[in-house]
Amino acid sequence: MSSITTDQGIVHYEVFGRGRPVILLHGYQGSWGLWQQTMATLGQHYRTYALDFWGFGESGNKNQTFAVQDFVSLVNQFMEQLGIARAPLVGHSMGGTVSLMVAMRYPERVQKVVVVGSPISGSSLFFFPRVFGYRPIGWIAYHNIWIYKGFYRLLAPYYTKDPKWADMMDRDISRTTLESFFASIGSLRRTDLRPSLYQVKAPVLGMYGHKDLVVNPNQWKPLQEGGTNVRIERFPNAGHFIMLDEPILFVEKLKTFLDEEVPASDAPAIENLTL
Repeated sequence: MSSITTDQGIVHYEVFGRGRPVILLHGYQGSWGLWQQTMATLGQHYRTYALDFWGFGESGNKNQTFAVQDFVSLVNQFMEQLGIARAPLVGHSMGGTVSLMVAMRYPERVQKVVVVGSPISGSSLFFFPRVFGYRPIGWIAYHNIWIYKGFYRLLAPYYTKDPKWADMMDRDISRTTLESFFASIGSLRRTDLRPSLYQVKAPVLGMYGHKDLVVNPNQWKPLQEGGTNVRIERFPNAGHFIMLDEPILFVEKLKTFLDEEVPASDAPAIENLTL
C-alpha cells in the first residue's frame, strides 16, 4: 500500500511490475481493486499504477466537490509527485472520461488514452446510476445502503459474469463518502466531451461491451466521430466490466495497443514540463 499527500487529502495507490509506466483509473463507486487481475498480467510488461480517486477506496476525502474536473487535477498531481513525465492512461467508466479530460488539459502528460465503457456524454448513463447524481436521491440511497446493496446483488449476474463483483462492490461502497457518492456522478451526468474530443491528440482506444447496462454501449460512435486518432474494440460477450467478463481478451487488446510506438510527430512537446 502506497500513498501521496495532496492539498485535497491522501491519495492511495498500488503499483506492480517493472518497465514503462501505465496509470489505471477506476470508475464510479469503484477503487483500484477493479484492476488487480489486469495488473497481475500487464505488470509482467509494464509498471502499472492504480490509484483511488478522492472520496473512494482508501484515498482521503478532504476535498468537498468530487467532480470529474477535480479528478483531472488529481491525476496531474499524482504524476508530478511520482516523477512520471508522460504515460498512457487507462480508465474504466468515469475513469475513462477523466482520462480524456486529462489529455485535453495536460496533453504533455498523456502518451495514449484507453477508455473502457466510458460515457462521452453524460446523457448516455442509464437510469442507474444517473439518478444518484441528484442530491435527494443520492442521500436516500446512501443512508439506506443495505437496500442498495441488496438491489445490486440481485442484479449482479446482469452486470458482470464475475461472481466476486458484488463482494467487491460491498467493499468499495462501504468506503465511499456521501459527497463523493452523488457529487461525482452528478458532475459526470452533466459532462459532454463531444465538442472537445478533437483536442485529444494522443492515440485513443475505445473498448465497449455490447451488454453494458450502465453506459450506452454505442458511446463508441461519438468517440470515433469526434476524435482524430481513435481505434474501437467491441466485445459482444461483455458488459460494463470488460476486464472482469473477458480478462484474457481484454489484456491482449490493451497490451497490443500499449506496445505500439507513438510516432514522434504525434507526441506533444514536453520541454516546459516541470517535475
